[in-house]
Parts: sequence; C-alpha cells; structure tokens
Amino acid sequence: MASFYIPLPTWIITQTFYSSNHTSFNFWIKPPFYCDYGYNIYIDKNVMFNYACVILDVCPVRIGEHTMIGPNTHIYTSCHSLDSNERLLDVEFGKPVTIGKNVWIGGNCTILPGVTIGDNAVIGAGSVVTKDIPNDSIAIGNPARIKQK
Repeated sequence: MASFYIPLPTWIITQTFYSSNHTSFNFWIKPPFYCDYGYNIYIDKNVMFNYACVILDVCPVRIGEHTMIGPNTHIYTSCHSLDSNERLLDVEFGKPVTIGKNVWIGGNCTILPGVTIGDNAVIGAGSVVTKDIPNDSIAIGNPARIKQK
C-alpha cells in the first residue's frame, strides 16, 4: 500500500494517477493517503481527498470533476468469495467503482466494490454505499438509502 504526502512534485503525481484532463490537472490530497496501486485511479480536475482516505484500486476507480471526498473515506474495488472454501484458496476478484461529477462524500464513508455514484449526489457522513446512487440524490445510512432525489 502506497502513502502519498502532498505536496509532491508534479511528475510523481502524474506517474501515479491518471487524469482525463491533462491540461488542467488540479487535485488535492491531505495526508495520509493510502492506495494499492494508484495507476487504477482515474481522476478529473478539481478533486479533493480529505485526511486519511484509502482506495483499494485492484480495479479502476473513476472520480469526476469537482468531487469532494471526506476524511477517512474508504473506496474498495477488491472482493473475496462468500464461499469459505474458495476463501481458503485465496480467490480474489474486483469490481470497478465510478463516482460522478460534483459529488460530495461525507467523512467516514465506505464505498463498496461495483458501486456507481451519479453526478451531483451527496453521501452523508458515516454511510456505507452498497448499491448504485442515481444522479442528484442524497443518500445516508448503513446501508446508504436515498433520502432525497
């Protein structure tokens, strides 16, 4: 697991993360920040990670522009089998996570593998997102449920 402390030289950031907007590569990470690989994280411009975020990026994690991710938020793409015999064989797989544009994810949230969070969504602090959240929604709780659309 890698740990990145910002500010870093631009060449390190661009070698670690992929930005779909190469001409305006603005994002902020408040340390500590942990990830498995980094190269599976695709971020757009003006994305902010607050303190102590974790991204387990065995599959792609896509984050749209103007997204704010609260402190201690964890984003997981890695999965293990529900079958106990398969777990003994170290069977692991992954599902990608997509977070839309202009999303606000509150502090201490968990985003599980395979989830898509739509544009302009808000995820309340402490929520565990187990299913897709549509555009323009507010979701809170464990599991996260849509409270407003």
